[in-house]
Amino acid sequence: MKSNASLLYSFFLVVGDFLALVAAFVVAYILRVSLSSRPISEQVHATTYLEIFLVLLPFWILIFGLLGLYRSSIQEKRFSELGRLLVGSFIGLLFVIGYAYAVNKVIFPARLVPVIGFGLAFVFLVIFRNFARWLRTKMFSYGFGITNLLVVGSTQVAQELVDALHDWKKSGYRIVGVAGEHASRRAGFRGLKTFQSFEDAVAKIKADHIHSIVQTELYSSNDRNNQILEFAQSHHIAYRFIPGNGELFLGKLEVELFRSSLPVIAVHQTALFGWGRIVKRLFDLVLGGLLLITAMPFILIIAVLIKLTGGGSVFFRQTRLTRFNHKFRVFKFRTQYTKYGGTTPEQAFAMMGKPELAEEYRENGDYLDHDPRVTPLGRFLRKTSLDELPQLINIVKGDLSLVGPRPLIPEELSVYEKRHAILSVKSGLTGLAQVSGRRSISFEERRRLDIYYVQNWSFWLDIIILTKTIRVVLGQRGAA
Repeated sequence: MKSNASLLYSFFLVVGDFLALVAAFVVAYILRVSLSSRPISEQVHATTYLEIFLVLLPFWILIFGLLGLYRSSIQEKRFSELGRLLVGSFIGLLFVIGYAYAVNKVIFPARLVPVIGFGLAFVFLVIFRNFARWLRTKMFSYGFGITNLLVVGSTQVAQELVDALHDWKKSGYRIVGVAGEHASRRAGFRGLKTFQSFEDAVAKIKADHIHSIVQTELYSSNDRNNQILEFAQSHHIAYRFIPGNGELFLGKLEVELFRSSLPVIAVHQTALFGWGRIVKRLFDLVLGGLLLITAMPFILIIAVLIKLTGGGSVFFRQTRLTRFNHKFRVFKFRTQYTKYGGTTPEQAFAMMGKPELAEEYRENGDYLDHDPRVTPLGRFLRKTSLDELPQLINIVKGDLSLVGPRPLIPEELSVYEKRHAILSVKSGLTGLAQVSGRRSISFEERRRLDIYYVQNWSFWLDIIILTKTIRVVLGQRGAA
């Protein structure tokens, strides 16, 4: 809290957004009224036009604030920020038009002015926000706006936090110490100041030099936990707690009164329920159906090529699991030699006398650079992700969703942790793990991303993943 970096950055965003909106509608006026030879519908003087906007734009900024565009939590979520800017720009324009109607006053000299202004406003806002993000990172590299962070706990979660924030020039967080009984023995904390206890840390680090405390370990003694929280509050230091069982709190949380008197936190297995499931299914039907119709000529061409180059079955069919352990037959173009069809990687590599490849395959995120099971044509189909096109049939049928966790093979259930969480939603053609670097992340990390998606689903997250999937496929990254 004592670090005003976040507050100053939010103030900078407010000023910049205001100026971007002013610039957008001034340019719109100039383009349509001053530079265009077409007649205008109403005579609105430039000074009057500008005065009206200067009065109304603070309310537009208030709309941005209500949409969370000035919260620190949105500052690193580019896609979410982009969507909210679009929605905020549209609502703000509706507010201006509504005001003109309510007071019966002409604001726009021509109908094209608000249209041009809306488009320019969104473009200018996006440009400014990206510039602001770049400038903030640049300031970090010079030591401005840095938040001094004290990590309490020496658990694996603390290690992951330290790894994520190690470069203060990019993260904006400088770790001033790690306090925990085993902190000095963790190799990942080397180069940092470590302390045996929280008391030891705050005795050697001045409270004024600590801007934020993150506790990653819940102690058995309530007095110890309260001591940390009370220290943070009494010294006006920001405090956060990361639960050891982080997955428990990543789902849909609801605070409610149990039996009308006891406040409880209800943790749902997934955020995808109720109307969310209906909207997601309708989206799958409409977009999946359109994609299937568009892809049909390519599906026919690829089917013919598979028959001409090797014969055998065109499609690879395998029993997979989707929501609620429901079994279905997934469709893909056959990319492996026929003799390996219907086998797990472990079984196939054992058949060829190379069982060690199975471990390498799993550790590499279900991928091998030169998988001996794959045909030459299959390599091309996998590299371009064209082998996935028949799964559009599964999507229209309702077996799969466009976005979701990777469909599990029944035999894999015994080796999957949190498998029941993954199977609480429909599996997907693409997913968070695929767009996060399929080849560069481990098998365990992919499962963690699948679980995160399940517990934090939103329609906007689906849109983000689909957008990133297009980029990944065009860049031929992550295909296997």
